[in-house]
Amino acid sequence: MASSTPFHDPPAWVADAVIYQIFPDRFRRSGQVTAQRHLELKPWGSDPREQGFQGGDLYGVIEALDQLQAMGISCLYLTPIFSSAANHRYHAYDYFEVDPLLGGNAALDALIDALHQRGMRLVLDGVFNHCGRGFWAFHHLVENGQDSPYRDWFHVHRWPVQPYPAEGEDCGYDCWWAVPDLPKFNHGNPAVRDHLLEVGRFWLERGIDGWRLDVPAEVPAEFWVDFRRVVRDVNPDAWIVGEIWGDARVWLQGEHFDGVMNYRLGWSSLGWVAGDRLRQGYRNPEYPLNPLSSEELIEIWNTTSGWYRPAVNRAQMNLLDSHDVPRALHSLNGDVKALKLALLLLFLQPGAPCVYYGTEAALAGGPDAELSGGPEPACREAFPWEQPWAADLSPTITGLAELRRNHPELTRGDLVWESIGPDGLLGRAPGGYSVLVNRSPTTSMAIEPGASTIWSSGVCDGSLEPQSAVVLLQG
Repeated sequence: MASSTPFHDPPAWVADAVIYQIFPDRFRRSGQVTAQRHLELKPWGSDPREQGFQGGDLYGVIEALDQLQAMGISCLYLTPIFSSAANHRYHAYDYFEVDPLLGGNAALDALIDALHQRGMRLVLDGVFNHCGRGFWAFHHLVENGQDSPYRDWFHVHRWPVQPYPAEGEDCGYDCWWAVPDLPKFNHGNPAVRDHLLEVGRFWLERGIDGWRLDVPAEVPAEFWVDFRRVVRDVNPDAWIVGEIWGDARVWLQGEHFDGVMNYRLGWSSLGWVAGDRLRQGYRNPEYPLNPLSSEELIEIWNTTSGWYRPAVNRAQMNLLDSHDVPRALHSLNGDVKALKLALLLLFLQPGAPCVYYGTEAALAGGPDAELSGGPEPACREAFPWEQPWAADLSPTITGLAELRRNHPELTRGDLVWESIGPDGLLGRAPGGYSVLVNRSPTTSMAIEPGASTIWSSGVCDGSLEPQSAVVLLQG
């Protein structure tokens, strides 16, 4: 599966990938994890806002691979899997051990083998800005204070440190967003850098195919230069994608990352397909959910793609939603037809479309999503394996994956978009391709005659039905 990718270029395989993001604790419980026996796990499907673990594991992911591959998925992105005392596992205490509740290192080895046998790939989440309070070096510091040889692994400004401070009390050390349970690493310490770089190397040598990097802008940029050298040394074809939500030009010059999480594509697509019907209760300046006109949408797309060279645009992780924002269907107020249009727009972009787990089952954000105080963890609900789905979008995702695979001309970055009236989008690509999208919930739209339909979600008597789209080929 490997090739030889120049150091400053992204791996070519990303342009053809279809990614599926999994939040492991909530995806699938296999019953095969010995470490889970005799433990008090939450019932599957419990309120996702609660603390605790519902017991999803990596063997459960393996059990779902046939179904995912049949849907056109070719790459998995897992949120953190290393040992942690939090169900989201962004609080790691050992970066060299997969959490026992997930099945441990043996389960990851089995998953890597199962994926590679199918020609699929795996990207892991690297949290290298901060760790958890239980991280072994921080624990050493807490127990020994200034006598700990690891005292300079962190930014301590007051002794003794208070890892569990009272309300209004200073914890005594730098942490992510002032959260005491997330101590921030001192990347100026060579031992810290060596440790984290070895983590990156270790799992690549074990067989993973890339890293998604958590909050990388909060880590010194020179660390990522060293990280890229390590990654390229182990596997020149591995993908490095950073969690940068906006303008990432400074990070995508060939020294740091191959691509970023392209949230701009996600929020703009949702804002257009829903228009005035968009739910706007969530407020995040990096993920603004606002109704957009066709002209505004096209301007955002053109600006974003214009920031980067074509090879970088083809290496972006394009997504509508994730574990960090409201589910797309929640933002769309449950409008499944609008979600299908947003998925089409996602799959037509250069780069790799990333589908958040449960999108195919029409998950919409868990119970009482509006009351959660934000998108998380309501967007992290358990996959409804034993429950009826609100709608089945797996045929839609399968068809869009086939469209990308069979007609690569549509996703090379050559589609030129224009607005058609207040509710229409028209895209044209070399080779006679055209895409017509109608977001109106009430009005049909005329289709140009003389073209063959290669994909459609609603054509009747030569017209495009409300909230439908068609891909045409002339000649």
